[in-house]
Amino acid sequence: MKYLIVGLGNIGSEYQNTRHNIGFKILDAFAEASNISFSTERYGDVARMRLKNKQLVLLKPSTYMNLSGNAVRYWKDKEGIEISNILVLVDDIALPFGAIRIKPRGSDAGHNGLKNIAQMLGTDVYPRLRFGIGDNYPRGCQIDYVLGQFTADEKAALPDRIETADAAIKEFVLAGIQNAMCAFNNKQS
Repeated sequence: MKYLIVGLGNIGSEYQNTRHNIGFKILDAFAEASNISFSTERYGDVARMRLKNKQLVLLKPSTYMNLSGNAVRYWKDKEGIEISNILVLVDDIALPFGAIRIKPRGSDAGHNGLKNIAQMLGTDVYPRLRFGIGDNYPRGCQIDYVLGQFTADEKAALPDRIETADAAIKEFVLAGIQNAMCAFNNKQS
């Protein structure tokens, strides 16, 4: 059985450590812990691995966030992966920093990456792992906040929260979305 694990982010060094790139950071840690590396392929950086008897394709799209759906659709079709076996890792300002919410479907909640994926797949029924980045910004400054760096306290807590997100990915692949939701949606940061 194959799975496509997609970390959303923007390419370019200016975005590397921003809140909006948490999907990339989670996948980087997941690959590093599995001792695999990414190679540049069509529409993104890709790594392949096995987790028990499951095949995983890890994807960091090289399109900008707003066009992530092109990469997701391409790799879904190329690898013959069912939509239910896709997990999209994304930042979420509606969740407190480090909180994780796994859902089998949902609205894009104003997130342009999720919106484009739904458009390209023709459905919003695809699993996603939302990683909370908090909403500690003045009114009208959401873009600056999302594209900004984590605070010193957040940076200190980030490795533990990313490790939890990586454990949630494994649970999704090995035990299914319902078990992953039960195990991780109410875990405190």
